[in-house]
Amino acid sequence: MSKEQSGLNLLKRYNDYLEDFNPIRSIGTISRIRGILLESKGPEMFVGELARIESNGETFLAEATAMHGITNNLMAYEETGHIDIGAKVTALGKGLTVMAGPSLLGRVLDGLGRPIDDKGPIVPVAMQAISNDVVDPMQRPPIEQQIQTGVRVIDGLLPIGKGQRVGIFAGSGVGKSSLLGMIARNSGADVNIIALIGERGREVREFIEKELGEEGLKRSIVVVSTSDKPALARVRGAYVANALAEYFRDLGQDVMLLFDSVTRFAMSQREIGLANGEPPASRGYTPSVFSLLPKILEKSGNSPKGSITGIYTVLVEGDDLEEPISDTVRGILDGHIVLSRSLAEQYHFPAIDVLKSISRLAPRLQPKEVRMRTAHLRQLLAAYRDAEDLIRVGAYVRGSDPIIDEGLHKKAEIDKFMQQDIDEKSTIDKALASLARLSVS
Repeated sequence: MSKEQSGLNLLKRYNDYLEDFNPIRSIGTISRIRGILLESKGPEMFVGELARIESNGETFLAEATAMHGITNNLMAYEETGHIDIGAKVTALGKGLTVMAGPSLLGRVLDGLGRPIDDKGPIVPVAMQAISNDVVDPMQRPPIEQQIQTGVRVIDGLLPIGKGQRVGIFAGSGVGKSSLLGMIARNSGADVNIIALIGERGREVREFIEKELGEEGLKRSIVVVSTSDKPALARVRGAYVANALAEYFRDLGQDVMLLFDSVTRFAMSQREIGLANGEPPASRGYTPSVFSLLPKILEKSGNSPKGSITGIYTVLVEGDDLEEPISDTVRGILDGHIVLSRSLAEQYHFPAIDVLKSISRLAPRLQPKEVRMRTAHLRQLLAAYRDAEDLIRVGAYVRGSDPIIDEGLHKKAEIDKFMQQDIDEKSTIDKALASLARLSVS
């Protein structure tokens, strides 16, 4: 390289530095504190920009969530009990980014993408912005290939395709965490990104050690933002998980994004919306919640390089599938899996109610003979459920209905097919072979 070219490169780096360095616009002060909301007079910022707040010898990282006039609405990623009026606010001129690279596999991160597992520092390959554009719909390849979950009833009756988005709808305590761990251990994806948003702190380590296990963790990245963290940290934890999934997708890999839970994510955004002055719309949820949900859920899908298959849990209040978040999410996703409390109470695991569950892409993913077997099995389940009360009291007379008779005859075999021990491994081929045997027995 010539001396002239070297001098031009040095001048360019100097000019780039000057463009980023703007001390006139970067300083402001905290003028008001209202719960989780901090108001500052200056500096000039954009929504989503990071700020550093210095108060009482401590430093806090915050983000601009709204602004009016010269006043910024800021929210911190950490507890703000030690921030006083007049605290110095410095705009950092950038949004949140997260470390990305293969060295993150097997690691547990907080909602800002920082390691919290005491396994040492992470050497990133790249820094990934948490806010990226959704793949252009015209650039998305069709979903045509089934991905393995390792759960026999899903792979056999409710197939999920690479790039599909599916919701697991469940009340509390019916086995959704165990089901997610099972999928993470046995999935056919190259990488698992697991987002635990708003979970109880006690459950995080239990999930990692018992449900996920060493086998699942070694090809997974776990992003944790527990219920005690500020609302903004919980919301940004979801963005961090999506950004990591996008990074591995763009490397040409098939990613399984396991998101637990969308409901607690929505509750966190509701806190932010109410603090920013949004009016409550439906059951206290603010308009920003319903505008943000499709943006988060649309991150999953196929791209020209790789795929993100999204499995999202939705907490159903009182097992009500029509409550606002459940209803909105179900309308965005490509299928839903409903966990039944009555099945869970019978120690039926996984407690999947097949008749209430559906994969919208099943007709495209299953061969004709498999679709026919699936349809026939659902008919047997429906007929048996309709006549269950009569059967239990001994009022049903065999021979009255051939479908009910067949369902009654195969009841034990059907239950065996739909139940699976948490440590039992399955594949798509094994699931379809079991379904075929069930059809001819």
